[in-house]
Amino acid sequence: MVNVLAVPKMKKIVINIGLGEASQDKKVLQAASNELAAITGQKPKITAARQSIAGFKLRAGQPVGLMVTLRGQRMYDFFEKLVKIVLPRLRDFRGVSLKSFDGRGNYSLGISEQIVFPEINYAKVKKVRSLELTIVTDAKTDERAQKLLELLGMPFEKRQN
Repeated sequence: MVNVLAVPKMKKIVINIGLGEASQDKKVLQAASNELAAITGQKPKITAARQSIAGFKLRAGQPVGLMVTLRGQRMYDFFEKLVKIVLPRLRDFRGVSLKSFDGRGNYSLGISEQIVFPEINYAKVKKVRSLELTIVTDAKTDERAQKLLELLGMPFEKRQN
């Protein structure tokens, strides 16, 4: 039996990079893979296109992105680095949006530049890419997940009344 009063927990953090240009140039995939591995400390998985789209010159099965799923201690270490180092480095940062919850207690966040991570050497970056982070919790509601992330140190934006 599950205790409804139990404190929610973070289950995993999923990091995605979309690489539409990877279908034409394989070096792009390798460079982004090395950067994502440096950021997360884990080898990324290549994601493939599910269907063909002629307008984008894309065939089903071609590589179009990278993803990493962090769990356990790596997840907590990455979250701490995100909250204490990466987010404060963003330009004009006033807190992360409260509107990015999905209704089931999960939170998504986009970072427009991978160069805000301390592991990335800006001189070696050929192209600035964006990352999408999804923090998956076992909270059933957005309010409980928000409270969990707040207590873990996530800097949410202040509401204007």
